[in-house]
Amino acid sequence: MLFNRVKELSEKRGENMKVVAQKLGFSENAFYKWKTQSPKSETLEKVADYFNVSVDYLLGRTDDPDTLKPYYALTEKDERDIALQLETMMSNLKSEAQYNFMGEPMDDEDRELLRISLENTIRMSKEMAKKKFTPKKYRK
Repeated sequence: MLFNRVKELSEKRGENMKVVAQKLGFSENAFYKWKTQSPKSETLEKVADYFNVSVDYLLGRTDDPDTLKPYYALTEKDERDIALQLETMMSNLKSEAQYNFMGEPMDDEDRELLRISLENTIRMSKEMAKKKFTPKKYRK
């Protein structure tokens, strides 16, 4: 299982397993040895950090490679909510008045910059709210 997971992760990155081994400071055939013998925990942690996955994923204890996400990470529902909130804000701005900046109408580039700024603000606000209001028993 371990060898297959490392091979799969290497292929997703478009890298050869030998190259990954060299980047991590292992011998070229280190991963192939894992077919018959288990590596040290420090080695597993180094590989997990390189691929940004958990050691449990490498060992096959979980099939979710994204288990390292913090408890306050945005979910798909959060992403949909952000998009909806952003569209509502932009349409309200558009319908109520012409976009103006210092008395001058905004061009498309400025409107896009405003949209990006609002989106980042909404994202940060959602994450901050999750950090602040998530009960301790649900924080991992």
